[in-house]
Amino acid sequence: MAEFPDAQTERGRKHLDELGDMVEAGHRAVMLYLIQIGSATRFALARDIDPKYGAAFDRARMRGVEAMAWRCVITHDGIEIATPVPMVG
Repeated sequence: MAEFPDAQTERGRKHLDELGDMVEAGHRAVMLYLIQIGSATRFALARDIDPKYGAAFDRARMRGVEAMAWRCVITHDGIEIATPVPMVG
């Protein structure tokens, strides 16, 4: 399981609020979590680490912000977005 955030993030909360503002202005907004752990098969918010981020995420989703998580493949040549990962919790 991959989780975000790994520390409290005031900036992350601000970004979620800004994405909600974009939806209310008539735009599409997506919070994309990129996972660089090849073995991760699921993604969840680390609400225990930053409950305020979890609340900001919930507000953003209620305002229409989309959310998705994708796993990356890392090689010597670079990083590529590979496959979607289910978001749980």
